[in-house]
Amino acid sequence: MKRRADFLRLAAGRRKFVAPGLILQALDFKAPENAGVRIGFTVSRKVGIAVARNRARRRLKAVAGLMASHAAPGYDYVLIGRGGTLTRPFADLREDLVTALRRLGLYREECGDAGMGR
Repeated sequence: MKRRADFLRLAAGRRKFVAPGLILQALDFKAPENAGVRIGFTVSRKVGIAVARNRARRRLKAVAGLMASHAAPGYDYVLIGRGGTLTRPFADLREDLVTALRRLGLYREECGDAGMGR
């Protein structure tokens, strides 16, 4: 996702989970079951200068790479970086995402072993 309107639509959906390393927003986009997932990333200036924001975004993208096989299809997701995104160990950041997906009811256990979860 790259359009601002998509990000605003997800924010208006009010379905989110806040974890120490990230914030996950999700919204159903009324697609067929085999549609896959669409993911957007955003990191505000509160996180730091451009170098820090870009590093946070890269870390979120690395975690989201594991998300494709476990996130429920037919949803738009936005991962929002926080200050903790930069300093949190990668394993903890991954667990934050797993916890967020589970709390929102969007985690799929039955998919292959992409290294996410336990």
